[in-house]
Amino acid sequence: MRNAVSTLFIALALGVPAPAHAVHNDSQFWASVNAKVRFDRWSLSEEIMTRFSKDKNGLYEVESNTMLGYAVNGRLTLAAGYTHDPQYSDGHFTVMERRAREQASFAKLARLGGGTFDARLRMEERWREGEGGTGWRLRPYIRYIRPFTEGGKTALVISHESFVNLNRTSFQSDGGYTRMRNLIAVSTPVARNVVGELGYLNQYSFVRGGEDSMDHVAMFSVGMTIDDGD
Repeated sequence: MRNAVSTLFIALALGVPAPAHAVHNDSQFWASVNAKVRFDRWSLSEEIMTRFSKDKNGLYEVESNTMLGYAVNGRLTLAAGYTHDPQYSDGHFTVMERRAREQASFAKLARLGGGTFDARLRMEERWREGEGGTGWRLRPYIRYIRPFTEGGKTALVISHESFVNLNRTSFQSDGGYTRMRNLIAVSTPVARNVVGELGYLNQYSFVRGGEDSMDHVAMFSVGMTIDDGD
């Protein structure tokens, strides 16, 4: 257990770039609540994510994600949905972004040190009010979950997500690899069918021709899953 966790901590640290030039740093707090209802092979989920930033003087984003999923088998789930994403600065509304999402999720792809890997491949189409064009974006994601004790429910969670812009628009000005998110957290049941997660997320954005940015995020989430018949 100790060797596996040490290796994963090192891997996470290596995933956070050590730039040779100045980088703008921001302190943030993200909190989310999500609920999923599963009935047979279908599932319907709703997630509300609120994001707060020191640089933007408080709340800067309220992201609402609605997804309908279908479990093809025990390991593959296909889903599609809609994201409603108003954004703010200094407490004032600035812009409305809307997105369509399609994704394939893969459960328990591999095992390592008593833990398992999950993965997800997400495609997004983005629109912003008052600006033209559709921004196409790909978001591959991988997560490692390792219970602290054999058969236990409290677990170490480590994840990585990349953001790849597939085109350019007036609001999606850079193409290619633009952002990464690396998370380390602890998840644990807090009630029947309810899991809480608390951790640290490092978000690094690559800015071509400008100053890169690094967000240091304290992250907290609560998730509920209800199966038909519960």
